[in-house]
Amino acid sequence: MRTVGTVSRGVRCPVVKEGDDLVKIVTEAITACGYEEGLTFHEKDVVAVTEAVVARCQGNYATVDDIAADCRAKFGTDSIAITFPIMSRNRIAICLKGIARAFKKVYILMSYPSDEVGNHLFDDELLDEKGVNPYSDVLDEKKYRELFGYAKHPFTGVDYVEYYTELFKAEGCEPEFIFANDVRAILPYSKNVLCCDIHTREKSKRRLLNAGAEKVLLLSDILNAPVNGIGYNESYGLLGSNKSTEEKVKLFPRDCRAFVDELQKSLEKATGVKLQCMIYGDGAFKDPVGKIWELADPVVSPAYTDGLEGTPNELKLKYLADNDYADLKGEELSEAIKKSIIKKDADLKGNMASEGTTPRRLTDLIGSLCDLTSGSGDKGTPIVLIQGYFDNYAD
Repeated sequence: MRTVGTVSRGVRCPVVKEGDDLVKIVTEAITACGYEEGLTFHEKDVVAVTEAVVARCQGNYATVDDIAADCRAKFGTDSIAITFPIMSRNRIAICLKGIARAFKKVYILMSYPSDEVGNHLFDDELLDEKGVNPYSDVLDEKKYRELFGYAKHPFTGVDYVEYYTELFKAEGCEPEFIFANDVRAILPYSKNVLCCDIHTREKSKRRLLNAGAEKVLLLSDILNAPVNGIGYNESYGLLGSNKSTEEKVKLFPRDCRAFVDELQKSLEKATGVKLQCMIYGDGAFKDPVGKIWELADPVVSPAYTDGLEGTPNELKLKYLADNDYADLKGEELSEAIKKSIIKKDADLKGNMASEGTTPRRLTDLIGSLCDLTSGSGDKGTPIVLIQGYFDNYAD
């Protein structure tokens, strides 16, 4: 039996800049890795590339002024409300700067005790202590401060209400904060709303329109079309963007499916094997201590080749060992389990022997593995090579 199962390798390459041939760079990095490590490539190996370098090669950037201009053009007013911005200096602050530059006054609806990806404004234990019902209570900033004070984020040391206040005022915009978890709580303040939430955005829009909002746009509606050569993303707009400089934002990459298909062809030519390819961004997992759900991108993977479609279809080995083959040991047990794997149904949904296996899309699982492998700091590994992920005990 081969003793090694899944192996995930972060692969280094030259620092990628706008206009570089990324397909060539990734192909050369993978073949160099194979030579250096003495690897044999297999049909179901996965080569994944972080969305950041794809967008950088494309030059998919926009400025704060670009954001402001698009917001002004699409709302045509000097005052709006924004709802549920996450708490992030990297992810949303640069977008808020553009929004602030576009308007004279902005009403800001913050969810509490945390944003949708788990960043906490304050310790949620205080809700019971202060007698606050997060499902129904609407607080203004004065009441919020009276109840919860000036708590700072445990990782960043930032009071985000204070931070966003200063950000808006620096752009000559007056911010007014409201704290509630029902998006409709913003409507007494403004009927023109920009929904800044990520995964709940369509629900928020529907609720607002049904409750009498006049104009509701999403972050995905801002910079979703090319204007005078600036960056854009037709599917996600500002969603998935990251701060580049104090005046520039890097958007989520475009034309992703074309990239992974071209990369697959290039790698097959170089290795003789049809590898699977994907672009990945944030993983989808939760930190049990910090309570942060990693996924601030709209999706884990904006594009992948066909072989990565679907969900795992696996048997739970410990279930087989403890139930079906409880009376077997050693080689006899191993052989029985291998036969079960070989003969397993193409769709194990509802089968008790698959209970406890991970019911998530393959691209979400593999993308999360890639995100953990490459990290977000100075590892310098924007490419990930995964081998053995699709192996099983019977192979």
